[in-house]
Amino acid sequence: MTRKKRRLILIAACGSVLALAVGLILYAMSGSIVFFRSPTDIAQQAIAPGTRLRLGGLVKDGSLRRGPDQTVDFAVTDTNATVAVHYKGLLPDLFREGQGVVAEGVLEPGGEFRADTVLAKHDESYMPREVADALKAQGRWQEGGPNKAAPAPKPATAAADSTLGPRSER
Repeated sequence: MTRKKRRLILIAACGSVLALAVGLILYAMSGSIVFFRSPTDIAQQAIAPGTRLRLGGLVKDGSLRRGPDQTVDFAVTDTNATVAVHYKGLLPDLFREGQGVVAEGVLEPGGEFRADTVLAKHDESYMPREVADALKAQGRWQEGGPNKAAPAPKPATAAADSTLGPRSER
């Protein structure tokens, strides 16, 4: 066997092993990939029941109903469409009507969304990019408007805080 043939066989074997490794990695990840959808996306697209996804939008005013055993029903909207959500568990402290929310779970056959994780925004400026884009398209989200967080307070200087001492001693 010539040197050129051996080199070609080695390159082909390495390429095959690499392709197999990439295929196995993608197959292993296929069960954990979760796509983000807005209520309008769910209404417009024929999403199969049982599909795992993330639903993002605003908690619709007047839709929050608490039941026994920490069950909560609410609706998520992006002003065009609304999706009913059923969740059992503790809600984040910042969860309330009219605020941004991302729920991860499964779409049920009746069109209801059964969430197993609910995330609320962590400050006034947080909004998932996809939700913000959908709200901007609706004209509801205003960059730099009332949704923008207040500026952070200025940090105290070392001279103003006698407990810290001079900067050189820190």
